Amino acid sequence: MSEIPPTLQTDRSLAATINLYYDLRLPAEAPAPLLIALHGYGAPKRQMMREAQAMAPDNFAIASLQGFHQHLKDPKEPGGPLRFGFGWLSNFRPEESIALHHQAINDLIETLATDGTADRSKVFLLGFSQSCALNFRFAFTYPDRLRGLIGICGGLPGDWASSDLYQPTEAAILYLSGKRDEFYPPLRVHDYPQQLGTRARDVEVRSYDAGHEIVAAMRDDARDWIMRHA
Repeated sequence: MSEIPPTLQTDRSLAATINLYYDLRLPAEAPAPLLIALHGYGAPKRQMMREAQAMAPDNFAIASLQGFHQHLKDPKEPGGPLRFGFGWLSNFRPEESIALHHQAINDLIETLATDGTADRSKVFLLGFSQSCALNFRFAFTYPDRLRGLIGICGGLPGDWASSDLYQPTEAAILYLSGKRDEFYPPLRVHDYPQQLGTRARDVEVRSYDAGHEIVAAMRDDARDWIMRHA
């Protein structure tokens, strides 16, 4: 009697639940307009909360969401005692990271609107660097979910021109870039006004004497823009 050889099955999966963490600033009155802020690669939620507080009017609720991909950092990197960072996207099955990002934003809006904290008709989304393209994916996949979106020193989705998921939106778009940004230099982002304009009617694009960073002039302009659109 011959033996049956063992078989190998790969890439099976188990569904799991993880906790996503965010910091929340509550205004004096609710329900309030809401700014959801997402940090760049390697940063924590508290860093983006500081930036969001410099941009959002006092009557806004602010939720700073932390990326769900945790990684250890080189102890020699600046940042004090923080020895870990967070990101939003992985090269391994990136579509799963995109879906998790979408679910996190939708669940956060629903949670804060349901408990009376946020006005779901006045939701703004802010992203820096890595989170920028993900936020653009969200805005044009759910075209009725946002009042406005601010992208800083980041890119458009890689499938911007080829995907049929992205729909026209009435959300206002503000894109800010640095003239000395080594990752998203002027040559790379020069056509963003035209590309964004194919799916959004209200698009503003501004450039600053800055690198891959958020500078004071960006904060001031973002605050003025939010006040106008809120």
